[in-house]
Amino acid sequence: MKRFFHERWLLLLFIATCLVLFGPQRDSWVSAADRNIYKNLKTFNEVLKMVEKNYVEEMDTKALIDGAINGMMKSLDPHSSYMTADMYKELEVETRGSFGGIGIEITIKKDVLTVVSPIEDTPAFLAGVKAGDQIIRIDGKSTKDITIMEAVKKLRGAKDSKVTITIMRENMAKPKDIVLTRSVIKIKSVKSKIYDDNIGYIRIASFQERTVDDLRKTLEEIDTKARTPRGLVLDLRNNPGGLLHQAVAVSDVFLKSGVIVTTKGRAKSMETMSMAKEDGHEPTCPIVILVNEGTASAAEIVSGALQDNGRAIVVGTQTFGKGSVQTVIPLEGGSALKLTTAKYYTPKGRSIQAEGITPDIVVKYVKPSEDKESTDDFIRERDLKGHIEPKKENGPNSEKSHKNDDTIPDNQLKTAIDIIKSWDILKKTLKS
Repeated sequence: MKRFFHERWLLLLFIATCLVLFGPQRDSWVSAADRNIYKNLKTFNEVLKMVEKNYVEEMDTKALIDGAINGMMKSLDPHSSYMTADMYKELEVETRGSFGGIGIEITIKKDVLTVVSPIEDTPAFLAGVKAGDQIIRIDGKSTKDITIMEAVKKLRGAKDSKVTITIMRENMAKPKDIVLTRSVIKIKSVKSKIYDDNIGYIRIASFQERTVDDLRKTLEEIDTKARTPRGLVLDLRNNPGGLLHQAVAVSDVFLKSGVIVTTKGRAKSMETMSMAKEDGHEPTCPIVILVNEGTASAAEIVSGALQDNGRAIVVGTQTFGKGSVQTVIPLEGGSALKLTTAKYYTPKGRSIQAEGITPDIVVKYVKPSEDKESTDDFIRERDLKGHIEPKKENGPNSEKSHKNDDTIPDNQLKTAIDIIKSWDILKKTLKS
């Protein structure tokens, strides 16, 4: 590092010499911005030397410089950060779908550490942590001014170790402590189910290295079991995102043509446009996408791509609105920068950043009642004492529909399935 500053000073001396020799009228090649950079670097070097020489305790120079870099990254946006070698290794492990921790995606929102979404079947999810929860303390220590990577480091840990998070939630009277036991978080990226014997349900929890491969296998299984499904529900609720190229590949699975996503940044190299390519295996049935406030980043790209290309109806609530591109730049010594370098735009040019994806049909989530009995006030024939029980029919559709509806876990999914059911009815009505 001292060599770095020595070289920087040599460069400054060279520039100063040129200015003396050729005069200010010929220094147009050195912009005012460049001169300010060198001036500020000189100030930084002076402060560093002062701290090294005069601070009350001896300080590690590397720690000081790491702190300065962290401060610089924090001044940019919530998603840019400096990663030590250990943090960088953890990031690489996470994208492979297995890591130790509590299972949440986090961000800094209005200067507060906030949950983007809990990951299914993880300690945080099972303990009831929700999207939008503010984490105000970790193990009793305030999260004020914490960076994302610092928070990740505190929340990650060995299997069976414990961590206490203190959360605040809308309509919560006071903060709540939640004690979580860390586990090895193995994310199964794609899950599936079939409703009514021929409506495929696909849940993508996050976008990892094998997501598109798992999706293709899942579609083949659904096609075999459902014998040409009448529709697909793609559930992206509480999906915090992940790898951009996987989001593009997943979108391409459903699209025969058209723009998937564009990225635009200051650097020309960050201006990209991803296009769909037909491979002859794209599903032709109707698609409904489920989203909510925990749908973020890569999941918003897929939602926007299929929505703008007229390939899917989006149902649910407004998505998170994380529409920026982070490029991971490896540095010497194994550390790395995660730097925001561009913004995402949907095929129609809509910016996702701080806006999110607006559903075609807004359906707020209704928490299922613990009471299994009907919660409405209507009286039906079956409520009357001594009513005649319906005769059991042996036809193919006699009990199938009612039985399957009872297994649908929430109102948003039920809406999606009802839309697919009505699709065929509307087509028949329009033909007649």
